[in-house]
Amino acid sequence: MVLSEKVAVITGASRGIGRLIAVDLARRGARVVVSARNVEALDSLVAEITSGGGEALAVAADVAVAADADGLLAAAVQRFGRVDILVNNAGITRDGLLLRMKEEDWDAVLDTNLKGAFLCTRAAAKVMSKQKYGRIINISSVVGEMGNPGQANYCASKAGLLGLTKSVARELARRNITVNAVTPGFVVTDMTDALPEKARDELVSQIPLGRLGKPEDIAFCVAFLASDQAGYITGQVLGVNGGMHM
Repeated sequence: MVLSEKVAVITGASRGIGRLIAVDLARRGARVVVSARNVEALDSLVAEITSGGGEALAVAADVAVAADADGLLAAAVQRFGRVDILVNNAGITRDGLLLRMKEEDWDAVLDTNLKGAFLCTRAAAKVMSKQKYGRIINISSVVGEMGNPGQANYCASKAGLLGLTKSVARELARRNITVNAVTPGFVVTDMTDALPEKARDELVSQIPLGRLGKPEDIAFCVAFLASDQAGYITGQVLGVNGGMHM
């Protein structure tokens, strides 16, 4: 899955899965534009990629703001001349039981996780339509398919991404733009590392393959969907969850 000369924009790239996706796409030859609100983390990521011989540009942006989303794609085009791949990975959580959930916590999660993907996709589609080529990959979640107590806002945002994926895939297919979603299950992160052993064991017990996912598991699937090998795949949801949801 070589991505030489492709230009990829990755949101939510300052840490975790987004950061590893950016590193992996760069390793495969893509020139990457990484975005988040944490400028220091972005600078560190760019340094890591360039030290390995890759090309990278950091753009600080709040994807829930239309001007920032438009500016992100414009910066990518200004620097590299085109955008071939968009990975909508930016996401936040504001967990709480429904009866106690504050309206502002609902709005914040939907704005970043769903509206942000819409705004970036709209901006990218304008560029990709002119090129008659594009790959858009939305990072959803297994809980967007099956629900999770205490995460009504997060689950709604991730389920909404699946509807966005399928609708936009139908709209953009004639322009040779594919749109797909990846739904990670529970993945090894700083958050899961901090869990008590008992809680972690209970989590793993729900997964038929008997382990948490690795960020690399997600990055590999993103690279596949971004590649020319996946050119006949669009409007699909690729579950990467160890069998937790089938």
